[in-house]
Amino acid sequence: MKKFLSIALALVLIVGCFAACGTKTEPAATDTGADTGAATTTAAIKIGGTGPLTGGAAIYGNAAKNGAELAVEEINALGGLQFELKYEDDAHDAEKAVNAYNALKDWGMQVSLGSVTSKPCEATSAETFADRIFAITPSASSTSVTDGKDNMFQMCFADPNQGSASAQYIFDKKMGTKVAVIYKNDDVYSMGIYNTFEAKATELGLEIVSATTFTEDSQNDFSVQLTEAKNAGADLIFLPIYYTPASLILKQAKDMGYAPKFFGVDGMDGILSLENFDTSLAEGVMLLTPFNADSTDAKTASFVSKFQEKYGEIPNQFAADAYDCVYAIYQACNNAGVTADMSASDICAKMIEQFTTMSFDGLTGTGMTWDATGAVSKTPKGMVIKDGAYVGLD
Repeated sequence: MKKFLSIALALVLIVGCFAACGTKTEPAATDTGADTGAATTTAAIKIGGTGPLTGGAAIYGNAAKNGAELAVEEINALGGLQFELKYEDDAHDAEKAVNAYNALKDWGMQVSLGSVTSKPCEATSAETFADRIFAITPSASSTSVTDGKDNMFQMCFADPNQGSASAQYIFDKKMGTKVAVIYKNDDVYSMGIYNTFEAKATELGLEIVSATTFTEDSQNDFSVQLTEAKNAGADLIFLPIYYTPASLILKQAKDMGYAPKFFGVDGMDGILSLENFDTSLAEGVMLLTPFNADSTDAKTASFVSKFQEKYGEIPNQFAADAYDCVYAIYQACNNAGVTADMSASDICAKMIEQFTTMSFDGLTGTGMTWDATGAVSKTPKGMVIKDGAYVGLD
């Protein structure tokens, strides 16, 4: 009898063990540096994006991811409509961006933040268009991103707007009489800005005395470009490029004793955070950007404070644009009554209607609107680097 009871007890324990194993809750998979980390109690709309989280352009991708992440956390804390955010690394590569996009689609993405940089976003915007997923990119400024795609929008200025606005600003403020341009001729971002800058400068009578180029493979030595600009008497150099090659141009210009004014575009935002860069070289560099982290308005001050507390650094324009993207999506969703149980295509139709009719106030502009091409209308701000910080020119 005792033997029978022992066997029975053992069987009970074994069954209990299997039952417990069968109902054990496994820890949820985490997104590598990409999700908000905030638990939601109701169904959430899934927002995905790709960007360079590693590699030479990582400062842009991580800034955008962090800005979007902060906005999602704030929105979810309000209750009501909830968001879930996931970013995938595309390493600033178009093919990798498409692979990252497909991973997001498999995850169930309902709304897209596109890609952070232009060439990858040209590739992923074709996918969102085919799949009828609404997308708004914080910073991919090429017109090819939105061309022919009714569901693709931009929070940043398009390249043509940056080029023409820069020429107009330089002309209006009488910043230089002889202008040289150094641009990257294998980059759609740089080429797009240069082309419209040149056209607007010609219209205004702004003299371009030198226009030289470089490529991905030749962006380490700018002695030829700087020498030509110096010999042509250029008193201002326009740099429609990203901050990494710009940092080398500033250093090499100083080394050769050449000190013109330098004027850049939004891709220059981030130069002060570049590792091992002597920020004194950027003293006096000017650029047009829609965001000023030193602004004293309550909305910007709150964003900068929270961003610094969470990430340990001052947010740049890319972070602010991504933050605005999420809040613009939030406004449009609330206006249209979008809910998490809707299909991506149904959400897309509602978002297109909202973005082409609504006005939005954000960190990077007030009264922002979008036209049917997906281009945003907002006013850029002139900035100058002074004592290692961005200061408003206007």
